[in-house]
Amino acid sequence: MQTYKLYENNPNTKILSEIADVIRDGGIVIYPTDSVYAIGCDALNQHAVEKIYQYRKEEAKMSRLSIICKDISQADEYTKISKEQFKLMHRNLPGPFTFILEAGLKLPKVFRSRKTVGIRIPNNKILQALLEELDNPILTTSLKLPVEEGDENEISYMTDPFLIEETFQNQADILIDGGYGKEMPSTVVDLSDEEVNIIRQGAGILEK
Repeated sequence: MQTYKLYENNPNTKILSEIADVIRDGGIVIYPTDSVYAIGCDALNQHAVEKIYQYRKEEAKMSRLSIICKDISQADEYTKISKEQFKLMHRNLPGPFTFILEAGLKLPKVFRSRKTVGIRIPNNKILQALLEELDNPILTTSLKLPVEEGDENEISYMTDPFLIEETFQNQADILIDGGYGKEMPSTVVDLSDEEVNIIRQGAGILEK
């Protein structure tokens, strides 16, 4: 696994271009967000998606995989967003939220059997710059410490890039070291039935 140190106040565009090329070629990347560190790939690269499913079987089984988009306009390509939903998302994004929305027709293959999909637009300049460079959504899931069977409620998130590199070196091609991550995941808001239903309170405080 190749590690790149990047700084949120001034992410190196040359390095980001190199990382984007690896992702387009099917590479797996670990990256900082505005909540916890996450692992993901090009959501439109089926081979890469299959690797994520292989490494993160539990998240896939529990439908915990989401899509990171660069903005709401890109999210609208893959979901169905009403005017009221757009207004709510616009007030809160970019930010530490996962919005569950009705799936659209252009979703990546891995999501096409699902009626809903989670959308993330994190407030992290490193990740935002990478998404601009990549110009494709990223299939994503939070980076968690492995848990023993029966201890699924005891979830711990990785925050130290050095420990992340040691623990997950065989699961990713690239680690973006953006400094210590946060310990609280995104707030999950279900909008799939036109109601606002917070199903997990995390780092984001929803402005309604």
